[in-house]
Amino acid sequence: MLLRFTKMHGLGNDFIVIDAIRQSVHLTPEQVRHLADRHFGIGCDQLLVVEEASRPDVDFRYRIFNADGGEVEQCGNGARCFVRFVHEQGLTAKRRIRVETRSGIIAPQLEDDGLVTVDMGVPVLEPARVPFVSDSDAIVQPLDVGGETIAITAVSMGNPHAVQVVADVDAAPVAAHGALIERHPRFPARVNAGFVQVVDAHRIRLRVFERGAGETLACGTGACAAVVAVILCELAQSPVRVETRGGELDIAWGGPGQPVLMTGPAVTVFAGEIAVD
Repeated sequence: MLLRFTKMHGLGNDFIVIDAIRQSVHLTPEQVRHLADRHFGIGCDQLLVVEEASRPDVDFRYRIFNADGGEVEQCGNGARCFVRFVHEQGLTAKRRIRVETRSGIIAPQLEDDGLVTVDMGVPVLEPARVPFVSDSDAIVQPLDVGGETIAITAVSMGNPHAVQVVADVDAAPVAAHGALIERHPRFPARVNAGFVQVVDAHRIRLRVFERGAGETLACGTGACAAVVAVILCELAQSPVRVETRGGELDIAWGGPGQPVLMTGPAVTVFAGEIAVD
Protein backbone atom coordinates (compact mmCIF):
# COMPACT_ATOMS: atom_id res chain seq x y z
CA MET A 1 0.00 0.00 0.00
CA LEU A 2 1.37 3.40 -1.04
CA LEU A 3 0.33 5.93 1.57
CA ARG A 4 0.36 9.72 1.12
CA PHE A 5 1.14 11.62 4.32
CA THR A 6 2.01 15.05 5.68
CA LYS A 7 4.47 15.63 8.54
CA MET A 8 3.39 18.41 10.93
CA HIS A 9 4.16 19.63 14.43
CA GLY A 10 2.74 21.80 17.18
CA LEU A 11 5.60 23.16 19.31
CA GLY A 12 7.74 20.14 18.44
CA ASN A 13 5.01 17.62 19.31
CA ASP A 14 5.15 15.97 15.89
CA PHE A 15 2.57 14.13 13.83
CA ILE A 16 2.05 12.09 10.71
CA VAL A 17 -1.25 13.32 9.26
CA ILE A 18 -3.07 11.02 6.84
CA ASP A 19 -5.98 11.96 4.62
CA ALA A 20 -8.37 9.00 4.74
CA ILE A 21 -11.01 10.85 2.70
CA ARG A 22 -9.17 10.83 -0.64
CA GLN A 23 -7.32 7.54 -0.11
CA SER A 24 -8.19 4.22 1.46
CA VAL A 25 -6.46 3.77 4.82
CA HIS A 26 -6.54 0.66 7.01
CA LEU A 27 -3.60 0.58 9.41
CA THR A 28 -2.82 -2.10 11.96
CA PRO A 29 -1.13 -1.22 15.28
CA GLU A 30 2.06 -2.79 13.92
CA GLN A 31 1.96 -0.54 10.86
CA VAL A 32 1.37 2.53 13.04
CA ARG A 33 4.39 1.62 15.16
CA HIS A 34 6.50 1.20 12.01
CA LEU A 35 5.44 4.59 10.61
CA ALA A 36 6.11 6.26 13.97
CA ASP A 37 9.60 4.74 14.27
CA ARG A 38 12.21 7.49 13.89
CA HIS A 39 14.82 5.13 12.41
CA PHE A 40 12.84 2.78 10.15
CA GLY A 41 9.72 4.83 9.45
CA ILE A 42 8.77 8.52 9.21
CA GLY A 43 8.87 9.29 12.91
CA CYS A 44 6.21 10.92 15.09
CA ASP A 45 4.72 11.19 18.55
CA GLN A 46 1.21 10.55 17.20
CA LEU A 47 -0.40 9.59 13.90
CA LEU A 48 -3.55 11.54 12.99
CA VAL A 49 -6.20 10.30 10.58
CA VAL A 50 -8.64 12.66 8.84
CA GLU A 51 -11.94 10.96 8.04
CA GLU A 52 -15.32 11.98 6.72
CA ALA A 53 -17.86 13.00 9.33
CA SER A 54 -20.16 10.26 10.57
CA ARG A 55 -22.88 12.70 11.65
CA PRO A 56 -24.46 15.81 10.06
CA ASP A 57 -23.53 18.34 12.77
CA VAL A 58 -19.74 18.03 12.33
CA ASP A 59 -17.30 18.61 9.47
CA PHE A 60 -14.78 15.79 9.99
CA ARG A 61 -13.88 12.83 12.15
CA TYR A 62 -10.48 12.86 13.86
CA ARG A 63 -8.66 9.69 14.98
CA ILE A 64 -5.43 9.67 16.99
CA PHE A 65 -2.89 6.87 17.38
CA ASN A 66 0.06 7.05 19.75
CA ALA A 67 3.52 5.93 18.67
CA ASP A 68 2.92 2.58 20.40
CA GLY A 69 0.03 1.86 18.00
CA GLY A 70 -2.79 2.42 20.48
CA GLU A 71 -5.75 4.63 19.58
CA VAL A 72 -6.49 7.40 22.07
CA GLU A 73 -9.26 9.90 22.67
CA GLN A 74 -7.78 13.36 22.23
CA CYS A 75 -4.70 15.39 21.27
CA GLY A 76 -4.64 19.17 21.59
CA ASN A 77 -1.54 19.95 19.53
CA GLY A 78 -2.86 17.53 16.93
CA ALA A 79 -6.19 19.37 16.82
CA ARG A 80 -4.40 22.56 15.79
CA CYS A 81 -2.51 20.69 13.07
CA PHE A 82 -5.79 19.07 11.99
CA VAL A 83 -7.51 22.35 11.12
CA ARG A 84 -4.43 23.67 9.31
CA PHE A 85 -4.16 20.43 7.34
CA VAL A 86 -7.77 20.32 6.12
CA HIS A 87 -7.56 24.01 5.20
CA GLU A 88 -4.25 23.69 3.32
CA GLN A 89 -5.43 20.53 1.56
CA GLY A 90 -8.61 22.22 0.30
CA LEU A 91 -10.86 19.83 2.22
CA THR A 92 -12.74 22.83 3.62
CA ALA A 93 -12.82 26.60 3.20
CA LYS A 94 -14.07 27.11 6.76
CA ARG A 95 -11.67 28.71 9.23
CA ARG A 96 -13.66 27.27 12.15
CA ILE A 97 -14.69 23.63 11.97
CA ARG A 98 -16.41 21.11 14.19
CA VAL A 99 -14.53 17.84 14.57
CA GLU A 100 -15.70 14.54 16.01
CA THR A 101 -13.26 12.69 18.29
CA ARG A 102 -13.57 9.61 20.48
CA SER A 103 -14.11 11.89 23.46
CA GLY A 104 -16.59 14.32 21.90
CA ILE A 105 -16.74 17.38 19.65
CA ILE A 106 -13.96 19.96 19.47
CA ALA A 107 -14.01 23.25 17.53
CA PRO A 108 -10.62 24.41 16.21
CA GLN A 109 -10.35 27.77 14.45
CA LEU A 110 -7.60 29.07 12.16
CA GLU A 111 -6.90 32.66 13.24
CA ASP A 112 -5.91 35.56 10.96
CA ASP A 113 -2.39 35.63 12.46
CA GLY A 114 -1.82 31.97 11.56
CA LEU A 115 -2.25 30.65 15.09
CA VAL A 116 -5.00 28.16 15.88
CA THR A 117 -7.50 28.38 18.74
CA VAL A 118 -9.25 25.21 19.89
CA ASP A 119 -12.29 24.96 22.13
CA MET A 120 -11.18 21.87 24.03
CA GLY A 121 -14.45 21.46 25.91
CA VAL A 122 -15.21 21.40 29.61
CA PRO A 123 -12.60 19.61 31.76
CA VAL A 124 -13.77 16.54 33.67
CA LEU A 125 -12.82 16.45 37.36
CA GLU A 126 -14.96 13.61 38.74
CA PRO A 127 -12.49 10.78 39.49
CA ALA A 128 -14.64 8.00 38.04
CA ARG A 129 -14.92 9.82 34.71
CA VAL A 130 -11.20 10.66 34.37
CA PRO A 131 -10.90 7.65 35.14
CA PHE A 132 -9.06 7.69 38.49
CA VAL A 133 -9.69 5.28 41.34
CA SER A 134 -10.45 7.34 44.44
CA ASP A 135 -13.03 7.57 47.20
CA SER A 136 -12.54 11.34 47.42
CA ASP A 137 -13.49 14.28 45.19
CA ALA A 138 -10.66 16.43 46.54
CA ILE A 139 -8.85 18.56 43.95
CA VAL A 140 -5.42 17.46 45.23
CA GLN A 141 -4.97 13.79 46.04
CA PRO A 142 -2.07 11.63 47.23
CA LEU A 143 -0.50 9.08 44.88
CA ASP A 144 2.18 6.56 45.86
CA VAL A 145 4.93 6.56 43.23
CA GLY A 146 8.30 4.87 43.45
CA GLY A 147 8.25 4.56 47.21
CA GLU A 148 7.15 8.12 47.91
CA THR A 149 3.83 9.95 48.07
CA ILE A 150 3.23 12.80 45.64
CA ALA A 151 0.26 15.17 45.32
CA ILE A 152 -1.63 15.15 42.00
CA THR A 153 -4.74 16.61 40.45
CA ALA A 154 -6.60 14.23 38.12
CA VAL A 155 -8.15 15.97 35.11
CA SER A 156 -9.59 14.68 31.85
CA MET A 157 -9.43 16.87 28.76
CA GLY A 158 -10.94 14.06 26.73
CA ASN A 159 -7.89 12.03 27.82
CA PRO A 160 -6.65 11.50 31.39
CA HIS A 161 -3.97 13.62 33.07
CA ALA A 162 -2.24 13.48 36.46
CA VAL A 163 -0.85 16.95 37.17
CA GLN A 164 1.66 17.61 39.95
CA VAL A 165 3.20 20.93 40.96
CA VAL A 166 7.00 20.88 41.28
CA ALA A 167 9.50 23.48 42.44
CA ASP A 168 11.74 23.17 39.36
CA VAL A 169 10.46 21.49 36.23
CA ASP A 170 13.99 21.04 34.88
CA ALA A 171 14.93 18.93 37.90
CA ALA A 172 11.67 16.96 38.01
CA PRO A 173 11.98 13.14 37.63
CA VAL A 174 9.92 13.13 34.43
CA ALA A 175 11.37 9.96 32.89
CA ALA A 176 11.45 7.86 36.06
CA HIS A 177 8.21 8.97 37.71
CA GLY A 178 6.40 9.62 34.42
CA ALA A 179 6.66 5.98 33.39
CA LEU A 180 5.41 4.83 36.81
CA ILE A 181 2.50 7.29 36.86
CA GLU A 182 1.48 6.42 33.29
CA ARG A 183 0.76 2.82 34.28
CA HIS A 184 -0.29 3.40 37.89
CA PRO A 185 -3.09 0.98 38.86
CA ARG A 186 -5.26 3.87 40.08
CA PHE A 187 -5.49 5.04 36.44
CA PRO A 188 -7.17 2.07 34.71
CA ALA A 189 -6.90 3.64 31.23
CA ARG A 190 -3.29 4.74 31.90
CA VAL A 191 -2.58 8.48 32.15
CA ASN A 192 -0.49 11.40 30.92
CA ALA A 193 1.83 12.64 33.68
CA GLY A 194 2.26 16.42 33.90
CA PHE A 195 4.97 18.22 35.88
CA VAL A 196 4.22 21.93 36.31
CA GLN A 197 6.21 24.80 37.80
CA VAL A 198 4.29 28.00 38.62
CA VAL A 199 6.32 31.06 37.56
CA ASP A 200 3.70 33.68 38.40
CA ALA A 201 -0.08 34.13 38.31
CA HIS A 202 -0.19 34.05 34.51
CA ARG A 203 2.77 31.84 33.54
CA ILE A 204 3.72 28.23 34.15
CA ARG A 205 6.38 25.85 32.87
CA LEU A 206 5.37 22.32 31.89
CA ARG A 207 6.79 18.93 30.99
CA VAL A 208 4.57 15.97 30.12
CA PHE A 209 5.26 12.25 29.95
CA GLU A 210 2.59 11.20 27.47
CA ARG A 211 0.74 7.94 27.59
CA GLY A 212 2.09 5.68 24.85
CA ALA A 213 4.70 8.18 23.64
CA GLY A 214 7.01 9.13 26.53
CA GLU A 215 8.06 12.71 27.15
CA THR A 216 7.21 15.01 24.26
CA LEU A 217 8.31 18.57 23.55
CA ALA A 218 4.75 19.81 24.11
CA CYS A 219 1.32 18.45 24.98
CA GLY A 220 -1.78 20.51 24.22
CA THR A 221 -4.24 18.63 26.41
CA GLY A 222 -1.51 18.48 29.06
CA ALA A 223 -1.21 22.27 28.97
CA CYS A 224 -4.98 22.59 29.36
CA ALA A 225 -5.06 20.12 32.26
CA ALA A 226 -2.12 21.86 33.97
CA VAL A 227 -3.83 25.25 33.78
CA VAL A 228 -7.07 23.81 35.13
CA ALA A 229 -5.14 22.25 38.03
CA VAL A 230 -3.19 25.36 39.04
CA ILE A 231 -6.26 27.60 38.78
CA LEU A 232 -8.27 25.20 40.96
CA CYS A 233 -5.39 25.23 43.47
CA GLU A 234 -5.45 29.07 43.39
CA LEU A 235 -1.86 29.19 42.15
CA ALA A 236 -2.67 30.99 38.87
CA GLN A 237 -5.36 33.02 37.12
CA SER A 238 -6.68 32.88 33.56
CA PRO A 239 -5.29 33.46 31.00
CA VAL A 240 -2.12 31.46 31.52
CA ARG A 241 0.88 31.23 29.21
CA VAL A 242 2.33 27.72 29.26
CA GLU A 243 6.04 27.33 28.50
CA THR A 244 6.93 23.90 27.12
CA ARG A 245 10.26 22.67 25.79
CA GLY A 246 8.91 23.16 22.28
CA GLY A 247 7.41 26.64 22.72
CA GLU A 248 4.46 28.46 24.26
CA LEU A 249 0.70 28.01 24.40
CA ASP A 250 -1.94 30.41 25.69
CA ILE A 251 -4.71 28.81 27.73
CA ALA A 252 -7.89 30.49 28.97
CA TRP A 253 -10.38 28.94 31.37
CA GLY A 254 -13.31 30.60 33.13
CA GLY A 255 -13.66 28.00 35.87
CA PRO A 256 -15.73 24.86 36.56
CA GLY A 257 -18.37 24.17 33.92
CA GLN A 258 -16.61 26.38 31.35
CA PRO A 259 -14.66 25.19 28.26
CA VAL A 260 -10.89 25.50 27.99
CA LEU A 261 -9.56 27.56 25.06
CA MET A 262 -6.09 26.78 23.75
CA THR A 263 -4.19 28.98 21.26
CA GLY A 264 -0.89 28.09 19.61
CA PRO A 265 0.92 27.36 16.34
CA ALA A 266 0.61 24.48 13.88
CA VAL A 267 3.33 23.93 11.28
CA THR A 268 3.52 21.82 8.12
CA VAL A 269 7.01 20.35 7.69
CA PHE A 270 6.87 18.22 4.54
CA ALA A 271 4.67 15.80 2.57
CA GLY A 272 5.50 12.53 0.89
CA GLU A 273 4.55 8.94 0.12
CA ILE A 274 5.62 5.76 1.86
CA ALA A 275 5.10 2.09 1.05
CA VAL A 276 3.37 0.25 3.90
CA ASP A 277 3.44 -3.54 3.90
